[in-house]
Amino acid sequence: MPSLDQRWEQISRWLPYPLLAVPLLPYGLGQRPTAGAFAITATLAAVTAAWVTVVPPRRSVAGWPGQTWRGALYLGGLVALVIALTARSPWYAFFTWIGFIHAFEYLAGRWRWAAAVPVAFAFAVAQAGGFHRPTVSWILVWGVLAGVDLIMIGWFGVLGVRTQEQNQARKQMIAELAAANERLEAMIAENTGLQAQLLVQARESGVLEERQRMAREIHDTLAQGLTGIIAQLEAASRTRDGGEHGRRIGNATQLARDSLAEARRSMQALRPAALEHGARLPDALAAEAARWSATSGVAAEVTTTGEPRLLHPEVEVTLLRVAQEALTNVAKHAGAANAGVTLSYMGDVVTLDVRDDGAGFLPGAGGTDGGGTDRCGTGGGGTDGGGAGDRSGGFGLIAMRQRVQRLAGQLEIESEPGVGTAVSATVPAIPVGDAA
Repeated sequence: MPSLDQRWEQISRWLPYPLLAVPLLPYGLGQRPTAGAFAITATLAAVTAAWVTVVPPRRSVAGWPGQTWRGALYLGGLVALVIALTARSPWYAFFTWIGFIHAFEYLAGRWRWAAAVPVAFAFAVAQAGGFHRPTVSWILVWGVLAGVDLIMIGWFGVLGVRTQEQNQARKQMIAELAAANERLEAMIAENTGLQAQLLVQARESGVLEERQRMAREIHDTLAQGLTGIIAQLEAASRTRDGGEHGRRIGNATQLARDSLAEARRSMQALRPAALEHGARLPDALAAEAARWSATSGVAAEVTTTGEPRLLHPEVEVTLLRVAQEALTNVAKHAGAANAGVTLSYMGDVVTLDVRDDGAGFLPGAGGTDGGGTDRCGTGGGGTDGGGAGDRSGGFGLIAMRQRVQRLAGQLEIESEPGVGTAVSATVPAIPVGDAA
């Protein structure tokens, strides 16, 4: 269904033609012109019809004329034709209204009034019954009528222009809202796709994280326990002392039991046994070092600096697992006589250092800084050699790095041949109750 503006545009497009044709009837019947005079008037009306059909300028996108010069040309010719028709017959006063409408439609500013004044004068002459001999009294009458007509038509013209401007503003706003709705729908569709993609990625990330967690836990429990058991059984097979043999077998048995218990805890995502029942991290490290010394035969000393405090379970588990992995590597590769574990509480971070006096090694080319230091922060490299670092550069170092990185921490390994190795893990000191 066409809008009010569209209906008015259609009416204004076809309205001039009946207003040019109908006055010919009362003109011929009332004024009784000669055939030649009637032909002149009819020809003038036909020329006017052609003028309003062909000459008007095109509208711009905003609704105003796209060619100002053509609008002025059109209104100049229309005013001349209006005056000529009004001079032929006052019945063309009905058509004279078109001059007012088109003046406000095709011109802007003061040019509207420049075209409206002669149209108002022609309309006033028609209202007074047509052209007479221009006496002072007739000129006064024409002037008064033209002034009244100009005020009235001007008022309605200004209202029409404002209404048209408001309509154009509404149309533009509706178009902008439609475009905004299209963009919003596109964004909603895009967000829906992104949400689906994020859900898939979240599921994949969750699966990968759980696999990595299980791999770390298996390495830190079963793999280390089995390594210790193998070492004890090998030592037992090499000794002929019955007491030493029994001690080694007992150690292997205890390691098997501990590894089984840790495996069960890992599958249930529980804390390590050393940290259960409210045990504090310094005590857990001391107990772990004592157990390790008993099975490895390497003396281990645990030192705590700063004010110990309860940390988030994830922080304590990470530091304990790093200590276990580092000590396991000392027993496997370093050939050390002594090892030391230092836990340092320093404001908003906590640091764990594990060092030995073993053979040491040269850190691998990837990640070394040239001073025998392998820094494994957000992307450190691997190592090979012996000591607290993983000789194979395998999953032990990867697991330590993943644990530390998960807490936005930093892992550093320093070593030189014949000097020993030091592993340092620094993580935020997240208190109990905060999210890890």
